[in-house]
Amino acid sequence: MQHREQADFESFTCGRQAAGRNERSGNLMAEYQQGGMYDQGRMYHELGRKYEHGDGVAQSDSEAAHWYEQAAQHGSTHAQHSLGIFYEAGRGVKQSDSQAAHWYRLAADQGDARSQLRLARLYKQGGGVPRDHAQAARLFRLAADQGIADAQVELGALHDQGLGVPKDMARAVALFRQAAEQRHAQAEYYLGLCHARGIGAVKSTVTAAYWFRLAATQGHAGAQVELGSILLQSHGVARSDEAAARWFRLAAEQGLASGQFNIGFLHAIGRGVPRSDAEALRWYRLSAAQGFNAARNNLAQFFEDGRAVEQSDVDAVKLYRLAANGGLHNAQCNLGRMYELGRGVPMSSADAVAWYQRAAANGNQLAHEALRRLLESDRKTAS
Repeated sequence: MQHREQADFESFTCGRQAAGRNERSGNLMAEYQQGGMYDQGRMYHELGRKYEHGDGVAQSDSEAAHWYEQAAQHGSTHAQHSLGIFYEAGRGVKQSDSQAAHWYRLAADQGDARSQLRLARLYKQGGGVPRDHAQAARLFRLAADQGIADAQVELGALHDQGLGVPKDMARAVALFRQAAEQRHAQAEYYLGLCHARGIGAVKSTVTAAYWFRLAATQGHAGAQVELGSILLQSHGVARSDEAAARWFRLAAEQGLASGQFNIGFLHAIGRGVPRSDAEALRWYRLSAAQGFNAARNNLAQFFEDGRAVEQSDVDAVKLYRLAANGGLHNAQCNLGRMYELGRGVPMSSADAVAWYQRAAANGNQLAHEALRRLLESDRKTAS
């Protein structure tokens, strides 16, 4: 043992003994020796763990990182993995994805599934290593084969997108199912989407609702919104506006923009919840602030109509424009109408036609009708 390591270890154990700690928590080295299990890597890792969690010593990330590094250099996969986490998060050391990748790789090469997963994510993101989806897929597969649910989901998502592996929805669904059998909420959510859309799995609203409910009960906000949307309908699942509202609210309270929009919409029309423009406005504002275009459009309508806010065509136009530029055809049509009428903007038939055309191209029927009306009006004027 190096001089500093010996001194630090003796100071650690003596200090704890002086504080009246029991023999087991005092001299780890003696314990390993007495048990015939003396292993510097394990001993240093145990020291790192104690400092990380404040187990009998003052919690210290820097001390934990120091001892993890000593253990990692002695080949401890647990320490290599822990040190990688510390570097990735910047705990007790200067943040460095490249250093994190270095330590993860050492552990991954020894078969550590957790490190294979984390190193794969760095390759997927290009963090500390060049972005390489094929390498990410290889590492995800190694971890997935060891039963790591997160890796099964990640590899399934790559098969879904065809990144680093062939696009194969049947394989993706199989991987999602493996993870879902371990009650992995994201996997349950993905299976729900696959069944809802009939992609890689039999299309079935009932089966989709089953998987969404499993994920939703674990707090998955996206699944809560999907389940709520199914409950508003009656396609093989008993309709319940009240239950839908409850799921939307749970997602909204987690900050999911689509959940905020949906509970706001139900308050606006009084479906499943008491009708309340004030509540609708509150949820629309929160959702719109996150850039949710449907909420921007509906909030704009509140400003245009003066519902629960001071009437303002100017504010309405600003919101319509944001949503329209985001590709929402309802907002494009509404913005065209504002130009046609000269509300909140100078009247402009040319701008009105331009926005109606964009909305019509995106399938908005009202925009088609507006264009026909304007063209007929122009012909009459010309004649």
